[in-house]
Amino acid sequence: MRSTAYPGLAMLLGVALLLASPPRAGAQPFNDQDHTRTGFPLTGAHERVSCESCHVRGIFEATPTRCGVCHSSGGFWQASGKPSNHVPSSEYCGDCHITAAWEIARFDHTGVTRSCVSCHNGSIATGKSPSHVPSSSDCEACHRTLSWSPAGFDHSLITGSCFSCHNGVFATGKAATHVPSSNDCGVCHGTWSWATAGFDHSEILGNCVTCHDGATARGKSPSHIASSNACEDCHDTWTWATAGFNHSGVVGNCVTCHDGGTARGKSPSHMPSSNACEICHDTRSWATIDFDHSAAAGNCTGCHNGSVATGKPTSHFVTNVECDACHATPGWLPIAFRHFSPAYPGDHAGNLDCSACHLGNSQAIPWPFGAYQPDCAGCHADDFRPDPHRKVNDPRSLYSVGELRDCTGACHRYTDPSLTTIDHARTGAHRVNQGGW
Repeated sequence: MRSTAYPGLAMLLGVALLLASPPRAGAQPFNDQDHTRTGFPLTGAHERVSCESCHVRGIFEATPTRCGVCHSSGGFWQASGKPSNHVPSSEYCGDCHITAAWEIARFDHTGVTRSCVSCHNGSIATGKSPSHVPSSSDCEACHRTLSWSPAGFDHSLITGSCFSCHNGVFATGKAATHVPSSNDCGVCHGTWSWATAGFDHSEILGNCVTCHDGATARGKSPSHIASSNACEDCHDTWTWATAGFNHSGVVGNCVTCHDGGTARGKSPSHMPSSNACEICHDTRSWATIDFDHSAAAGNCTGCHNGSVATGKPTSHFVTNVECDACHATPGWLPIAFRHFSPAYPGDHAGNLDCSACHLGNSQAIPWPFGAYQPDCAGCHADDFRPDPHRKVNDPRSLYSVGELRDCTGACHRYTDPSLTTIDHARTGAHRVNQGGW
């Protein structure tokens, strides 16, 4: 059998012969220098270990050289291994330990097989301090094995809200000039840049004008209609320009806006009225009105002409007097009319019936006996009876209507045609202001 075909067997035989044969004169015994040729130099504590501890039963071929194979808690090769409280690590003991002494070890995190918190839990090794920001236990996301501090920072590992750190104590919080808002910073701010922020009105506290005052944010323009500062009555947070309208927020009266410029005003065909639109119109519907005559300007016939509003029927009393001389706005009927002319009732003691003067359905009063106007006989010529109006007893003669056209004048009876001697005086007869004919 050729050794070149089985190099391991040749080495085993060679080593066995060296150990079994007595040393030759001038030959060097098997030593550390010779063991170096095997690829595993004996250093430190390994120099004091007997060959049989590693080469069990004289087997030299395929003896393991990795620490963890021998330094384990059991197995073919027996050597002290990792204790139960050893940090979780690989089997490459040499990453941290040296052969001079097991206890003298340097630490290399590359050999650790579990997460940082497996050791950095405050028991095996220093863990998170009480003042540490609320975070996950993925230490390596921010810390490095070369040095625990300084550390990087990864917001994705934070377990609390932004404000748990960004409260002005642990980290920069809201500035004094910050808009009034909730403490849910993440709604507007991102972890990439604190200054570049989005905006979400849902987190704002207070009303719109707290910010929309023309300083912190755009406020009402000079051309804005006169209104309260409750912007949200009309505007919403999706778009400022597209606004609804709520009259409850308007200050001032209707014509402030409904002037035909800012908003639609009175049409050319509108009845004459004051500018107090709200007396008749309401904000629910401009077209549906509740009419109040107190807002009307001008006289009744300006509207009650049969076109704009109901006018006089054809059978109406013919007059040029305005409607409100007889009619009232609460109810068109019944009517009430009072004469304010000094010609009515004149000197008459009592109120006259309408038909006593208005012989037709008209305001115009014709004198029944026009030749006698404006004296009593102009109306009462038919009431004149000649016989009671004797002028002379002898020879008997009577007064005519023409002579007594003023019924309230003197009507004396004389003794003779000379009319010089009064036989009977009728002074004061027919005084209309005394009642009775």
